[in-house]
Amino acid sequence: MIGQLRESSPRRIGPYETLARLGAGGMGEVFLARPLERSGPCGPGDLVAVKAIRNELATDDVFKRRFRREAEVAASVDSPFVARLVGSDTEAEQPWLATEYVVGPTLTEAVRQHGPLPAGAVAALGTGMAHALAAVHAAGALHRDLKPANILLGADGPKMIDFGVARVQAATTMTSTGLLVGTPGFMSPEHVAGGRHVVAASDVFCLASVLAYAVTGRDPFGDGPVAAVLYRVSQAETDLGGMPEELRSVLAACLVRDPGERPGAADVAERFRELRDAAAAPEWPGPVRAQIGAAGREVEQLCASGQPLLPVPVAPRWPEPEAGRPATALDRPGTAPGQSATGAGHS
Repeated sequence: MIGQLRESSPRRIGPYETLARLGAGGMGEVFLARPLERSGPCGPGDLVAVKAIRNELATDDVFKRRFRREAEVAASVDSPFVARLVGSDTEAEQPWLATEYVVGPTLTEAVRQHGPLPAGAVAALGTGMAHALAAVHAAGALHRDLKPANILLGADGPKMIDFGVARVQAATTMTSTGLLVGTPGFMSPEHVAGGRHVVAASDVFCLASVLAYAVTGRDPFGDGPVAAVLYRVSQAETDLGGMPEELRSVLAACLVRDPGERPGAADVAERFRELRDAAAAPEWPGPVRAQIGAAGREVEQLCASGQPLLPVPVAPRWPEPEAGRPATALDRPGTAPGQSATGAGHS
């Protein structure tokens, strides 16, 4: 959700004016912004999410190549379930890329605040995200970091975001030996084996892990030390109890250890579409729809004001005069010796 800019936050990035801060990650920060060329009031549809690489990484060739790859993958994917790339400049002094702004919480935020999603909503989520993965794979790319924080729940459906560790399938991995790419609880066994082993079916495994989280509200491979979680992932040991059988059968097929035995993304999308249609329920439960509505109103107010969300200055706290001592000009804010509390100087 939107938050105040910081004192150090850039006020302009490329052709955009920053209005608020959306979040931060390992590579940079994400800002809500509007086009500088637009002089009049803006609307929510004019806004973009701008990701700017951190200043300390802007001169690092490895990170710049990784950021350039993110922009290339985002530009190559065409799907209504993927946040659309609006523009980028990976060679700027502070490299940036901008995508459409989606009003709504991440899946992580929705589950933490409102609890697990009902089966019909999970089926709708699975349909959209499987279609998104099919588009990513059709573009010859892999996402490699599908997790609840990388899925936005918008009024018109889910949107996949963040190709920060995505890779074109024909490219070589940029990671060094022993360096994991992804988020431990939402990896595939191939991720644990090393980045060079990751294939399209790995994204399908990760999607199933995300959906298991959505329907149960808990991490699919448990918690505890990272090494223990990674071991359970490597063995595909997850508990799918406590969910409707129709969902469990699809997720179980995606969570088998051998990637060659998993269904493709398009097949998964069709299976979830059938479950979604059978549920005949609203895509998101009431509390999530209310959260989306509240976020939309907040953005509309920001657009109407035309002013960025800047930090609120903290007024200085002045010490109280000692007991029995009358207050002097030195005790009053904004005054100095020889000046009255109203600001009129003495001649």
